[in-house]
Amino acid sequence: MTHTPDVPVGSYRVSAELLARPEFRAACSVRDFGTIFRLMRKYDGASQDRISSPVDGLSQSRVSRIVRGEDRIASLDLIERIADALRIPGGYFGLAPRRWESTAQPAGPQPVPALASPPVATTPPAQPAASSGGLIVEVDEATLRYDDATYYAHQMRRIVNTGTEPVTRYLMRISVDRYPGDPERSARLYRAKPLRWDFLRLSATCNGEPMNWKIKTDWDALKEVWLCFENSQGHFPLYPGDTAVIEYSYRVSDDRWGPWFQRAVRVPTRSLSVRLDFPAEVDPVVWGMEMSMTAEALPFRTAIARTETAGRRVFSWSTDEPPLHARYRLEWNFRAQPDPAAGAARPSEQMAAVGIVQQGAEILSKPARPFDLPAEAEDARRVVAELSSAIERVSALHTFGKGMGIAAPQVGINRAAAIVRTVDGDTITLLNPTVIEASPETDEQYEGCLSFFDVRGLVPRPLTLHVEHADIDGTRRIIAFEKGLARLVAHEIDHLDGHLYTDKMRPGVTPIPVEQYRGVGSAWTYTST
Repeated sequence: MTHTPDVPVGSYRVSAELLARPEFRAACSVRDFGTIFRLMRKYDGASQDRISSPVDGLSQSRVSRIVRGEDRIASLDLIERIADALRIPGGYFGLAPRRWESTAQPAGPQPVPALASPPVATTPPAQPAASSGGLIVEVDEATLRYDDATYYAHQMRRIVNTGTEPVTRYLMRISVDRYPGDPERSARLYRAKPLRWDFLRLSATCNGEPMNWKIKTDWDALKEVWLCFENSQGHFPLYPGDTAVIEYSYRVSDDRWGPWFQRAVRVPTRSLSVRLDFPAEVDPVVWGMEMSMTAEALPFRTAIARTETAGRRVFSWSTDEPPLHARYRLEWNFRAQPDPAAGAARPSEQMAAVGIVQQGAEILSKPARPFDLPAEAEDARRVVAELSSAIERVSALHTFGKGMGIAAPQVGINRAAAIVRTVDGDTITLLNPTVIEASPETDEQYEGCLSFFDVRGLVPRPLTLHVEHADIDGTRRIIAFEKGLARLVAHEIDHLDGHLYTDKMRPGVTPIPVEQYRGVGSAWTYTST
């Protein structure tokens, strides 16, 4: 009989026994999550719900499909979230060590598995990862150009070998997500339309010399390749103290590439820059969010520069000495080019196309799970970053004259977080919010909801609302909101309680089509007191 260890109360974490098992390490090394999840059940007694609950963006239903072999995880971001939430060392998945590993106390033997990849040298190659301490990126320059329904990516890195062994290969990744915030929709797309090597046309050079490359991971939405310091003319390892310039290029059609470009700092980097080159005729707008393991998700600390010449609109941004594990995500909207995914371009279809969960989804009808703060501060930051990104995507589609808000269930995350953007552009973050007092005075105004944006409904709300919520460090605060801001906050708290505004409308009152509503883009009106 197999011994199943006691599963601790609270969020599931992989046991030391399972981390030490060879079959678990082997499954992690090839990222076989069907086997990984089955082993969690067998040895840790973890249900599918316990596996999925700590991981933002991973549902129980998707775990079930993965176990049945009907789905797979190809998103590198999701793999990193699984590693962090379930406390699986980064090396198990071929990732750099996670930040929590430096402070975690090992509970047992946890050897890191060898990566399943083809040999590229007759001597053991040095790994170009942060854990080796052997590589530094002096300059990281990325350019993304859009033309003729295709994105063309070009990457240049100047690297220095500061270690003691020659480096013979360098790992690069191509990861796409057409529908940010809707992983199941993206998974369906890439099963039908996977990335194909013949279209990618990957090419790479080192100091101008062509580089051979060998496939490490070949999934529908994720490709990983070893760029080898060799070609048909010979070998050119990067020796200790040497510097090399690596450049590589590839292309992806716009029906597979989502409206975002993310740079993740996985090795020490001195300078990082990104350049987006779009046709001016599509009227592009670009925004950016910075995410790290130690700070709130925030807009870029410096502005994205914009220039326009010869029919092109170019957006440039750079930073020096970015912290390890930081992520810099640029997103955009082509305002003069309808999104093909939007179909007939009904408002609700537009919202679905940018990742907003729509009415009828189960997640919108159940209470959101609160955060255990400050223990889950890292998870809370990630969720807030997802909400901030979603609110920027939505803002590019519609003018919100009354202000706006979005709750985590609306982007497929069952956690108690929401953000509200006021008419003046200020952002209010709500973690574990609870209404503790509401004024008896109410008014009735029309509201819209991103999850069914084709209609507007007349909803009674208190004029004043006292809300208790948490800071990221767990400190509880009480804030009073009034009039329009109270309405926005109440709407988002309803989402976190599993309700839509239609649940709060008077009996016999039904929403009206947005075409009949005359207040689109204008503020709510209140009598002065």
